[in-house]
Amino acid sequence: MTASQIRTEEPGFGSPLRARLSWIAALAFASGFPFGLINEAIPIYLRTTGASLVDIGHLAKLSLPWSLKWMWAPLVDRHGTRRQWIVSCLAGLAALTLAVGTLDVTSLGPVFWVVLVLIVVLSATQDVAIDAYTIQSTTTRELGVANSVRITLYRVAMLSAGGLLVWLAGRIGWPASFRVGAALLAALTACALLLPPVDRSTARTSSFWEPIRELLRRPGIGVVIAFALIFKLDIAALEPMMRPFWVDQGLTLEEIGAVVTSGRLIATITGAAAGGVFTTRYGIFTGLWVLGLIQALSGLVYWATAATGSAKTPLIGAAYFESFAAGLGTSAYLAFLMSVCDKRYAATQFAVLSALLALTRWIAGDLSGELAERLGYASYFLLTFFLGLPAFALIPRLRHLSVR
Repeated sequence: MTASQIRTEEPGFGSPLRARLSWIAALAFASGFPFGLINEAIPIYLRTTGASLVDIGHLAKLSLPWSLKWMWAPLVDRHGTRRQWIVSCLAGLAALTLAVGTLDVTSLGPVFWVVLVLIVVLSATQDVAIDAYTIQSTTTRELGVANSVRITLYRVAMLSAGGLLVWLAGRIGWPASFRVGAALLAALTACALLLPPVDRSTARTSSFWEPIRELLRRPGIGVVIAFALIFKLDIAALEPMMRPFWVDQGLTLEEIGAVVTSGRLIATITGAAAGGVFTTRYGIFTGLWVLGLIQALSGLVYWATAATGSAKTPLIGAAYFESFAAGLGTSAYLAFLMSVCDKRYAATQFAVLSALLALTRWIAGDLSGELAERLGYASYFLLTFFLGLPAFALIPRLRHLSVR
């Protein structure tokens, strides 16, 4: 059976592109919300309760399950349906988010960290299923627009967690805000029950590790791995310190939740849409060059803001630019990673490649707090700019490594 025959026989894939993109958008929101909870809302929550930059930097350790999700991704490929995995994980995430609001964070005790780790484990597991569903529901030609939609709704969800919940915390308190987040995840769980099925026959392999072996045997895979690790190193180092920087510069919870987040949301949508269109029109590799260079400027913008004073307007502008630039760069980055994946092993192979970015976030984020305290915000933000440059030396070697 040919690849084209398989695709026409897959349930749900005869549907119009718009309908498939609607589901991709909903799944991207479900994927982004718990990530935003951990990386957007919790750092602000901790800083407003007196946590140090070092403590906030150590939140990056929680990203370990996102880095290791490839280890259990074959289970997602071999057992159950995409819908079953997604629904189960979302239900658990709703319960755990509700629990966060009941915990005492003044001492950052072990129970608090265990709950956060469980949130990341379930988030990483649902990401495996969601990424595989997206890959299996799109053609190579559709990757640009599909990733534009994914990035937009993923970032909308992230910023909803870091904006809506933060704004609500300023009005009704953190416990009630987390209850709202839990209710939203419960609603997403109900929606996921209606997810159209996909054909799983081509993904069930005889060997548990076959998808990973197939990926690692590819010519040039070492270059792909190195690139996946460092292309977004600058953003991975910058983002953990952005949020405490906002707090230390005098922005209130209402300003962070409403003004900063609403602008970042518009900037994200604009950046993701522009990145998807650019990548579709000019190709993935031109996108990596052009959009990646714009992404790298984020560190310089934050450096200039920190070096010139504490005015709120430049600070808010820096936040908007970073969201726009990150949306641009991520569009080309994800399109490239998806183009490297064999559709037969979509869940496992994309989990391996995307986990490399999570590993980068883990290492860079864990060091970010200590470095920012030693160097000061301005010098640290300048350092993040230089971290974004080495990846461009690898782009010329990536051009012929796609399999789709």
